[in-house]
Amino acid sequence: MENLFECRVRYEKIDEQSGKEKKVTECYLVDAVNHGEAEERMYKEMEAMIRGEFVVTTVRKANYTEIFDNMDGDRWFKSKISFESVSEKTGLAKKVSNNILVMANNVKDAYDNIQEGMGGMTVDFEINAIAESPILDFFPYPLAEAAEKLDGKSNAYKD
Repeated sequence: MENLFECRVRYEKIDEQSGKEKKVTECYLVDAVNHGEAEERMYKEMEAMIRGEFVVTTVRKANYTEIFDNMDGDRWFKSKISFESVSEKTGLAKKVSNNILVMANNVKDAYDNIQEGMGGMTVDFEINAIAESPILDFFPYPLAEAAEKLDGKSNAYKD
């Protein structure tokens, strides 16, 4: 299960039109164990991308249940989908909503990517909304680092 965090980074960047420096705040999504690790990973990722000083101003838990990363896309879109779920206890149907993040070039591509990604669902779903997200990039959890952490945990119990 992914623990996703939206992180806002503030720094000065040169405006392409005027050539002047201006302060910007950009939003990124990072997969991390907790808030502290999310902030630490953002500093590492941004050091490679930004020259000069920057600060991670916000780290907050994100509520996406799925991420569809399409290499052909150039923007992230947030989508809200809903489907009916039947309670095992009461037998009553209720409407469940989930937020999905999808990479696409436009709203139509985002819609198509969601349809393709959710195609394996056994229940019918509705796409209620699709809007461009302020997220510029997604940093998934590094697989090598995750394997090391799992090995470290399992080694701790071998005694």
